[in-house]
Amino acid sequence: MALSFARNIRPLFRDQPDVSTMKHMGLDLSSYEEVKAKAAAIHSRLEDGTMPCDGAWPKEQVATFKHWIDEGMEP
Repeated sequence: MALSFARNIRPLFRDQPDVSTMKHMGLDLSSYEEVKAKAAAIHSRLEDGTMPCDGAWPKEQVATFKHWIDEGMEP
């Protein structure tokens, strides 16, 4: 089954601090449309460990995000 934003990606972004912090910076990580539009930039930040704000994701989570992008970013 293909990865989806609702099932596989949104749960990776915690309401606190991820979603709330990024909303103040102009990006709503709870929004499929916004995450899809900024997916490449988000992936770059996840990959270099500068996102989320309190420490890098495990490599498996970064790989899941990249896989979602590669599969076409289903909602």
